Order: sequence, then structure tokens, then C-alpha cells
Amino acid sequence: MSDTHTIDEGLYSRQLYVLGHEAMTKMAHSDVLISGMRGLGVEIAKNVALGGVRSVVIHDDQNAEWQDLSSQFFLKEGDIGKNRALASQMHLSELNNYVHVLTQSGELSEDLLSKFDVVVLTNSSLDEQLRIGSFCHSNNIMFIVADTKGLIGQLFCDFGEEFIVYDSDGEQPISAMVLNITKGSPGIVTCLDEHSHGFQNGDYVTFSEVKGMTELNQCSPMEIKVLDIYSFSICDTSSFSDIGTGGYVTEVKMPKKYNFKPLEEALKEPNIIPSDFGKIERHQCLHIAFQALHQFVKENGRLPGPRNETDARKLFTIAKAINADALVPVEMDDSFHEDLFSKVAYMAVGDLIPMNAVIGGIAAQEVMKACTGKFTPLRQWLYFDALECLPLETNDILNEETCAPRGCRYDGQIAVFGADFQKKLGKQKYFLVGAGAIGCELLKNFAMIGLATKEDGGCITVTDMDSIERSNLNRQFLFRDRDVSKPKSDTAAIAAKQMNPHIHIVSHQNRVGEETEHIYNDEFFTELDGVANALDNVEARMYMDGRCVFYGKPLLESGTLGTKGNTQVILPFLTESYGTNRDPTDMGFPMCTLKHFPNAIEHTLQWARDEFEGLFKQPAVCVEQYLRDNNFKERILQQSDLQTLNTLETIYNTLVTDRPTYWADCVRWARNHFQILYQNNIRQLLHNFPPDHVTSSGVQFWSGPKRCPKPLDFDANNILHLDYIVTTAKLFAETYGIQWDTDRASIINILSEVKVSKFTPRSGVKIHVDDKEMQDDAESVDEDRLQELKTKLSDASVFQGIHMHPIDFEKDDDTNYHMGFITAASNLRAENYSIPPADRHKSKLIAGKIIPAIATTTAVVSGLVCLHLYNIVQGQKTIKRFRNGFINLAIPLFAFSEPLAAKSNLYHDIEWTVWDSFKVQGRKPNGDEMTLQEFLDHFKREHKLDVSIVTHGNALLLAPFWVEEKQRQHLTQRMTELVRSVTKNEIPSHVKVLKFEIDCSTDDADMGRPPVHYWIS
Repeated sequence: MSDTHTIDEGLYSRQLYVLGHEAMTKMAHSDVLISGMRGLGVEIAKNVALGGVRSVVIHDDQNAEWQDLSSQFFLKEGDIGKNRALASQMHLSELNNYVHVLTQSGELSEDLLSKFDVVVLTNSSLDEQLRIGSFCHSNNIMFIVADTKGLIGQLFCDFGEEFIVYDSDGEQPISAMVLNITKGSPGIVTCLDEHSHGFQNGDYVTFSEVKGMTELNQCSPMEIKVLDIYSFSICDTSSFSDIGTGGYVTEVKMPKKYNFKPLEEALKEPNIIPSDFGKIERHQCLHIAFQALHQFVKENGRLPGPRNETDARKLFTIAKAINADALVPVEMDDSFHEDLFSKVAYMAVGDLIPMNAVIGGIAAQEVMKACTGKFTPLRQWLYFDALECLPLETNDILNEETCAPRGCRYDGQIAVFGADFQKKLGKQKYFLVGAGAIGCELLKNFAMIGLATKEDGGCITVTDMDSIERSNLNRQFLFRDRDVSKPKSDTAAIAAKQMNPHIHIVSHQNRVGEETEHIYNDEFFTELDGVANALDNVEARMYMDGRCVFYGKPLLESGTLGTKGNTQVILPFLTESYGTNRDPTDMGFPMCTLKHFPNAIEHTLQWARDEFEGLFKQPAVCVEQYLRDNNFKERILQQSDLQTLNTLETIYNTLVTDRPTYWADCVRWARNHFQILYQNNIRQLLHNFPPDHVTSSGVQFWSGPKRCPKPLDFDANNILHLDYIVTTAKLFAETYGIQWDTDRASIINILSEVKVSKFTPRSGVKIHVDDKEMQDDAESVDEDRLQELKTKLSDASVFQGIHMHPIDFEKDDDTNYHMGFITAASNLRAENYSIPPADRHKSKLIAGKIIPAIATTTAVVSGLVCLHLYNIVQGQKTIKRFRNGFINLAIPLFAFSEPLAAKSNLYHDIEWTVWDSFKVQGRKPNGDEMTLQEFLDHFKREHKLDVSIVTHGNALLLAPFWVEEKQRQHLTQRMTELVRSVTKNEIPSHVKVLKFEIDCSTDDADMGRPPVHYWIS
């Protein structure tokens, strides 16, 4: 990349959607120095290398020690005594073939520093930071300091006196439809009231397609003042030609200039960005604490010892002296602040991978900002702590002896939590669901903290059904080029074992769901200590949440979207579950908007995706079922008449009307399909609703969100038109197994001979203007055509020998023509409706529903998850000890809060939550199973509940409105027999517990009841 100045979109696909081509190109010309290759330094270097800078030089004068292995994931036990930078170089080089990774030792001279765009210091003295920071500030070199000490972390940025940011947040520019614009000083813009316009005071905007006040179209960006959620004011419009109506207003990202203080000044007058609004009073103390630690090292040649009371008192004395000299000293309450500084002293030698992941991820994002001017930089200090992870009664379990180094790889963690806690970690049994970006980071962290080590009997089970693709390599850092096509879970497990040979991991390639409950069964979940989700879809998250609630297991939930990330801890009988407050489901676009009235590129891209499914997948699937499934005809005849007609029409057209024999037939079909979509259908629409059409209420039909379309005349010399023909014909041929030839010259020759049927718009054709109108006409069926098709398709043997090949959409294969079709089809429709087109890159993002991703966010999120893990393993049972988090590294924003407590419900004055259930032993003492009547008697006797309704999933086992005979038949059956007879399914042999829902004929029945867990063995 650095040599050709082009971006490898196959590798950087997901990151490109976060940073964009311009920022990525700037990164490709940037050189970064990172000093200090302990755990924090290597975390930053890893993320920066994955990001795609030109070069990373890693600097370290020291040799690896046992304590480094607590968090330096590229060091092995055999590297003890070797230079840390040299030992890490090869591993960092493998992360990204486009990035040169070099090593450096010795003094960081000014000649050396002047070669870099960004300099990052970790594990450095304050004197060194001041010397290098001063030089960098004077020479316009971006300067970053990062540090962690146990459960506290520090970050400082100095990007000079005139740092330009070109995009402060990375969000897509806001756009809104204009209703009208007044003449006046200032002019008032009112937007359509379908949605809030979304603008803020001080935003800059431009206008397009405004009627009347045409001076605004393509104007220079102008600043706005928001009046309310639907209107804002602009410049003086009193001299403009006419009142403005219609059109679009779009946000313009304007460059912003930032000024940074050099380190020496910023130390005295710190501007601290809150990392947790619940701990703001602590941030200033930590600013003093890090200075005190530097002074302690200067005086004693070492950091304070673990749990050393003398050292703690010394540190507090130093801190008070520094505070006394501060321009704005902190009002120190001796008891509170002495406790805080004692904690800092006790864990100062600690080296924790979760903290390094958090600070290292944030620091690496700041490096990228420094290289690109993309996103708002951190100005200038950040302090982050996780002191809530310390045990409540520390004096009882943590002392100099329990926290003393053992000469082992976990010494940096033992210094904070003690040796007994290390043994607890080793015995844990965890289920990691997903081995993608978050999964890789979690496995790295698990390996470093010593989770589930063999000798302690622990085990991590990781499952992921996917194989490694090249686009994964940019952020799923356990994978290399040589691993492409291998199973993710197997490869990630091997990589984690290389980081820590003692970890015990079992890898699977299973999807989690009902179909694998014989694997992840009662025995499996009962033995678990917890579950960590590393998933990218809500369905699987909801399923795992349900399993954790059922078995009463803690769940570590997390997710990312570009620079945004979130973490949630779900604790049995304490917090709400993940499913309690799930995000609203995306309802999609109205059907009529897609079919007739698109006004945004998102509409045309969804339309193109629907075209892909409707042309190249569903017809082939239907035909294959029709030809090979003897029960297919019976099934479709059970559908509504409209569904049956549509299915039979699809089969008939595929097998008869449209079936090609040769490649030239496919080209001709594609040309005629172009004519139908982009010419004929548009002409029919304009026949029904001419450009000057007025509704019955006197409003212009083509106004507001409805854009008046225009037909397209096919032109074989138009690249976009030919793109559509080539991709459509190729995919059409593929579904029939016909050999294709995408040579454009030969295709143009075929096109020259195609005779396109003349089209005349017809009167009486119904075009629905909204979805309600479409639904009202949904049952209108041509009965004659339905009977005709039933007759014509009554004998499938007529089509014997035909094989169809359904095509599954795959966005990441640039050779399969899928995205080529989507882009061409969408942009042609956009041209119909005068919608600005989208290039292939943007089209892939929207149509492929790609989740933008970057390694920095993933690193931070994984670190936060493992801080939750510390608390869970310790057995913390207080919600206040946990912090759910939301971050946005672009702004940057950090927001943490206590998890919400599980909502309490009542029945008979008995409190219950989502975690509770009625536990019923289905076997009586004599070994017989209870009947439904005995089940009801149990609830009457044990819980004073008159159960009137019993369900199992969607199956109704008892209802009060049934006739007496049906009730009597059900009441005499044993529960498992009843489930089998009603569901018409056998109960799998691995199922030990059935789940029932009950309702009662009592006054408080509407309050609900806990579910019933019915043990059948």
C-alpha cells in the first residue's frame, strides 16, 4: 500500500467504512515510533500495525522478565532475557504485510525522533516524557504518552498548536427534505415533519433541488441556528428571488483547528476528559498520583512494592507535596485520599492485560487521529481506573506475602489480586461464543490472565461456525494470511495456546441454537462458570441470553460498531437480562417506497438486493423444489391463492417463458429486463401519475418525499448500462448452468441484434401509492390464470433433466459479479429518480449490511469485558461493583453506569424476577410421572395457584375455553405424553427439563408468573 498509494479494499474492507479512503491514504504515508514493548506498548503497536500506517518502529532498551508475560502477548517463556522489541518484531510484522515493523534501542535522540510523524511513549520516566514532549511540540511531531499501573491508566496527547480535524465524528452527513424556506433576515427553513432534521447549532449546510429560491442550490456552506426539531434559520434571504419550496438540505463537515499545550504546561494546567462521569472527583487525584509515582521511582529507583505499607505512606507524602505546589490543588481529605493513594501504591507494579487493552486501544486510535485528522482528538488528559475490581475486604486476603512475585508469568496480576485469585482464574470453565474480532481479543486476554489453565482443571469452550476470510485479518488479530479458509475457532484456539501453553481450550464449529442443544446440554451448562458472547447478530445473542437465564449463569455481553462499543454484564438474580431491553427491530422500508417512490440511495440499494433474490435465487429454489420434492405442490396449494399464483408464475416463467438455451439468450433477456425496469415501468408510473398530477386535496403528487422519475433510454456505450447487462446476463446464465462469456465487445454485438418490443402505457393499471392500499388489494387474484398454471404445471416430469442453481448473495467476493449487479441496478434506478448514485464501496456497505469495524474499538471493549470477569470470578454480588459501558473513540466519549437491577414482579405478595422459576420434579416417589391434573394439583397445593392455562412454546396444553371432553382427555395424560401428542414431536433424549408457561384464573393473573422448569428425569 505504501508503495502504490492504493488501498487494499479486500484487507481493509471493514476499517475503510470507519476511516474512509482519504484517511487511510494518509495513514499509509505515516511513520510511528512506539517506545516501550511491555504489555501496553505491544497493544498499541498491534492496533497501529493492523490499522495500516507506513511503518512502526518499536523501541525498548530492556530485556523481557517474568512479569512481562502477564500482558505482553507476543513474548514467550523462552524470550525471558531477550530484548523485548527484538522478540516482538516478527510477530508484529506478521500482522500486516503492508506495514514495515523495525526495531530500535538506545537513546531516543532528536535526530531519530525527527523521522516520525507520531511518537508514543510507554513505560517511560517523567523526565524523558518532558524532554521528548518539548522537542515534538516544537517540531510539529504528534506526541502521546500512555501508561498503566495495575487498575489505573493514563493517556496524554499533544498534537501541536494548529492541528486540523477534517471530520470530527465520522458520521454520515445529515440530510433532510425541505418543506419551505421563508424570505427574511434570517430566512427560516422548515423541514418535512416525518422525522427530526437532526442538525445542531453551528452546523454548516448546503441546499439542492430547491424550487423558487434557486440561489440556495449548490451554495457555499452556511452556518445554521436550530429553532426546533423541524426548523432552523440561515442567512438573510430577503433579497432572494422567491419563497423556497422542496429540495434537500445537507450537512457539510467543516475543518476545525485545535490547539494543544506542551506536556510541561499541561501538567500544571490539566484539561482532563472524563472517562467515567461517576468518578470525576477521582481523575484529578490520579493526575497527581502518576506524578507522585514518577517522583517515587526517581527517589527509590523502583515502584512501590505490592501491599507495602511503608511505600504507600511515602507515596502519599510525595502526593501531598505535589498537590500543594499545584496551581489548583485538590482539597485532600486525609482518610479518603490516603486510602486512594494507598491503593495506587499497592498495585503500582501490577501489569494487567485488560487495562492495557483499554488504554492501548484508545491510544492507538489517537495515533490514527494524529496521522489523519479524522475524528476529534483527546484534549489532553485521560485517566481511567477500575478500582471497583479490587476485593472489598482487601486487608483480609491481600498482603505483602500473597501479592509477592512468584517468578511466574502471572506476577503482574498477582501483585494486584494475590496468588489465591490466580488459582480461582485457573479453575474457571467458560463458554466463548464467537471467534471473530471480539472473540480473538477475548481469547488473548483469557490466555494472559491465566483463565482455565490445565493444571487447575479449567476449560474454555469456543465455538464459531465461520471460516477465516481475508477481510477478517485487519481486525481479528489471531489470524494470518496462511490461515485463510481455516475454521476460526480452531485457529484462534491454537494461537491462544501459543500465547499461554497452559490454557485449556476446546474448539467447535457449531452454531448455537436448538439444533445444538444436544451438545450444549444441561450437563454442559451446569458445569460452566459463565458465558462470554462475541456475536454479531441479535438472534444468537437473545438465544444465549435465554440459556444463561435458564441455567442461572453470568453472561458477558459486548459489541462494536465502528468507533462505538458497548459492554453489558448480566448477573444471575441481580441484573436485568440482555433480552429485557433489546433494541427495536429494524422495520425496513415501506414496500411502496421501494417499488415506486424511492428518494434515497438506501431505497434503490434495497430494491436491487430484492431484485437479486427475485431473479437469481428464489426462482431457482422454487423450480428445484417443484422438480424434486414430491410434497411441494401440496404445500403451495395450502397457501393463499395469491401466494400460490405468484409461486406458480415464477416456476412457469423460469421453466418456460424465460428459459434460455445459449449465452446470447441470457444477454437478450438482460436487455429486455433493462427495458422493463428502467423504461416501461417508469412510463407506466408517469402515465398513472403525470409530472403535474394533483391529489384530491389539491397537493402536487410529486412533492415532498415523492421524486418524479424519468425513463432511461438504453445506450450500449454507457458504461453503467453495459455493466448492468454484463452482470445480469452472467448471473442469469449461472442459475441455468449455461457457460457465459463476459467479453464486452461480443456482448455489444449481441445487443445490436436485440429487438425490443414496443411498449404503450395502459389505462386501468393499478399502482398502489402506500402500503395500506397494497394490503387492501392483496387478495385480488386472477382465478383463470391460477387454474391455467395449475394445469400447465400439473406434471413435473415434462421438465425432467433440468437443473437450476440458486445463487446466494456474497458481498466479499469481487469476482462473482454480485456487487457489480447490485451497484449497477441500484444506480440505474437512482438515475431514474435523480438520486445521487453510490460507488461500489458505499453500495457494498449498505446492500451488504456490513458492520464497520476497527481493531482499536474491539481492543477497548475486550478489556472492559475482562474487568467484569475479574469481579465475577471474585464472586462480587453487589451491582455497584460493576460498570456497563458505552464508548465512542471518535468523539471521544466514555460513559459508564451501574447495570440495571432485574425488575421485580409479584404474585401472592411473592417477589420474582426474570431469573426465577417454579421448579417441578415430574417424577413421583414411585417413579411414575405426574399427569396434567397432578401438575395442576401441585400448584394448588404448593403455591395456592389455580392454573387454567398451560403452554409449552407455541403449543397449548390446557385452556379454560375448551369443551369438557377435550379438557378431560388432556388432564389424564402424563406431561411428556401430552407434549408429544400436541407438538407431534418427540422429546430429544438430551432434554432433562421442559419449560412451561402458566396462567391463572385469579385476580392478579395479569401480573404474570415465573416459568415452570419441569424435570422429567
